[in-house]
Amino acid sequence: MEAQPTAAQPTAAHTIETVFRLESPRVVAGVARIVRDVGIAEELAQDALVAALERWPRDGVPDNPGAWLMATARHRAVDLVRRRETYARKLAQIGRDLETTAPASYDEPADPDDIDDDLLRLVFTTCHPVLSPEARTALTLRLLGGLTTAEIARAYLVPEPTIAQRIVRAKKTLATKNVAFEVPYGPDREARLGSVLDVIYLIFNEGYAATAGDDLLRPGLCEDALRLARVLSALMPKEPEVHALTSLLEFQASRTAARTGPDGTPVLLKDQNRRRWNRMLIARGIRALGRADATATGAPGRYALQAAIAACHTHAYSYEETDWRTIATLYGLLASRAPSPVVELNRAVAVSMAEGPAEGLKLVDALTTEPALRDYHLLPSVRGDLLARLGRTAEAREEFVRAAGLARNERERALLLGRAEECLS
Repeated sequence: MEAQPTAAQPTAAHTIETVFRLESPRVVAGVARIVRDVGIAEELAQDALVAALERWPRDGVPDNPGAWLMATARHRAVDLVRRRETYARKLAQIGRDLETTAPASYDEPADPDDIDDDLLRLVFTTCHPVLSPEARTALTLRLLGGLTTAEIARAYLVPEPTIAQRIVRAKKTLATKNVAFEVPYGPDREARLGSVLDVIYLIFNEGYAATAGDDLLRPGLCEDALRLARVLSALMPKEPEVHALTSLLEFQASRTAARTGPDGTPVLLKDQNRRRWNRMLIARGIRALGRADATATGAPGRYALQAAIAACHTHAYSYEETDWRTIATLYGLLASRAPSPVVELNRAVAVSMAEGPAEGLKLVDALTTEPALRDYHLLPSVRGDLLARLGRTAEAREEFVRAAGLARNERERALLLGRAEECLS
């Protein structure tokens, strides 16, 4: 009888799904450089996944599955290009153009990372101004972040069909407008920068607290986002918000090791062992925040404010020593700079720590009718925590149960149900 897979021995299909989820951004980016069409690149990456599903269960998972997927997709991309009827004619024309056209003159010298980083090219391509801001972010999260439409919809707090339509239309627009697969220079780069920063931040957040799945963290996404932010800082040294975002991600990444226990169970901020926070990343965050301050010419941007909030946490040796009043003030500034129900929810938490849970609960209760937070599990989670601190345990338990019902990440759901049980004791 054939042995059945156990929890310690996942099926080949599960392994393939996990590998593809981690490697698909690099595969799509690498193939897009060949075919110059992100929609086709995604299809070829999916073809490589199908090939893996056919071969790996039979032949075994290769030693370097990411390289296998990349090689398979690239081979199919080259075959596709060769099959195009106009390939030879275009290649000849390009050769003639190169012989008769002087080299392009740019405002700044090309940077090695600028030329060779396919992931960075993919980010700037999918953040082209021919797309709406919402479409840019949704498409980049899909291609670079490897998120499903359902996960993106949850991150946006909008219906799933809306995200699906945005992604389809965005890919079609990039193809019909013949958008170049490149990192632009000068004003073109600056025009796309805001969307690029937003996308990098959202990708990091999905890695830092996965929307769905069995694990709280997706470290690969955090690493990709942090690397892209660092590359961008080197490319754009005079942009304060680039340095601010890099600082924010350095600070956030510094806590990763302390955010889960040995078995993957989430550890709340107040319970984290701060000795496990990465001091090297904190130091990098402080330096990046200093560069942001040094290059700023006006009021701090939203990433500078968030980085300053993260710095307050890293400067505190314990949860009790955290400067919550400063954090609440910074969240107030952030709410005026970039209004958002989620920012208001975070401000409520800070206010509850600075002025007491009753004050925080007033702010949270004002958000309960906010449509964007209707299915947002952290709203009842925060409300449950405040009620528990006020001794209203029966109400707190109801909120934790409701939050667990809305959570799609299994680790978060288990944590919330555990907190609900604690209300009974």
